[in-house]
Amino acid sequence: MFTAWKTGTPAHRRYVIRTMAFTAPYVAICVAMMTTDAFDDLTGKPAAWGLAAVLSAPVIGQIWATLALMRESDEFVRGVTAKQFIVAAGLTLAIATFWGFGETFARAPHVQTWLIVPVFWAMYGLVSPFIKTSR
Repeated sequence: MFTAWKTGTPAHRRYVIRTMAFTAPYVAICVAMMTTDAFDDLTGKPAAWGLAAVLSAPVIGQIWATLALMRESDEFVRGVTAKQFIVAAGLTLAIATFWGFGETFARAPHVQTWLIVPVFWAMYGLVSPFIKTSR
């Protein structure tokens, strides 16, 4: 990502700014949620839906940032980024399906579904170095 800042296009620089703007609050709230009891009083109350919406907004924003990168880039970058996104989404669906069946049939421990977001971006990071063409 930092290489995109130094040598990338203006679209890549905007993508880095947008990614940081959406990722920082998401990570901060998730870390607070996992390490403190700050949100425990909201559990089961209508206000918890507000917290769910607040936490979902940066995820939606990050998807928008990626789509904006594709829109603002040339055809080659658009094609490569789309392919990386699609392959990462497919791997994420495969992992989630496998684990879901593991929970159902093999008594695997339950995993919170909000963890699918970090799994997707981990898959995106893993596949991106290997996908360098839109073919």
